[in-house]
Amino acid sequence: MRFITGLLLLLLFFSNCKNSEPSEYEQKMAQLDPVQTEPLDGYERAYFASGCFWCVEAIFESIKGVKEAVSGYSGGFEENPTYKQVSYGKTNHAEAVEVFYNPEMVSYRNLVLAFFGSHDPTSLNRQGPDKGKQYRSIAFYQNEDEKKIIDSIIKELDETVYNESIVTQVLPFQKFWKAEAYHQDYERKNPNDPYIRGVSLPRLNRFKKQFPELLKDNEHL
Repeated sequence: MRFITGLLLLLLFFSNCKNSEPSEYEQKMAQLDPVQTEPLDGYERAYFASGCFWCVEAIFESIKGVKEAVSGYSGGFEENPTYKQVSYGKTNHAEAVEVFYNPEMVSYRNLVLAFFGSHDPTSLNRQGPDKGKQYRSIAFYQNEDEKKIIDSIIKELDETVYNESIVTQVLPFQKFWKAEAYHQDYERKNPNDPYIRGVSLPRLNRFKKQFPELLKDNEHL
């Protein structure tokens, strides 16, 4: 419950579309079974989208038990998407991260809580100054157990925290496309970038302040 009380967020599956017909994209996604990835060197994988992947990557890499977060694209059907295509809204992909984590050190549930606690899922196709469907909020699941965890957190937050509509999508994971090399570890490599200083680092520090119990020893403020 300490995580729940720390969150200012809530999720409802396609809540912004509750009173409208689902789009062709939503209908197609709803018919798909999730794809289960294989562990890599003992690390499980999780997938999230919550705005600019520079920010999201740094947030997940600050969590104890996370080996690495990789920036990339997911949520669409287009093959081999590029940053230019995604950033201009030419695909259905969102900027996303692939999180490699040790389940003995951090649970999938805590990763989902960190996801909701580190962005605003009430903001449709936008996070902070970044606008467009490529910045939409998505929680991807690879199996029914993960979906149940997401749904249970939705229910708990819905009952105890939030009373506004949420636009986060809950989607069956299909495929992750790794972004171009210059996007990887961008925040760490470019600390003086104006966007990093003005947007990414403040977002990271808010997360650290809210979830100190999840942080690696060297990530505390």
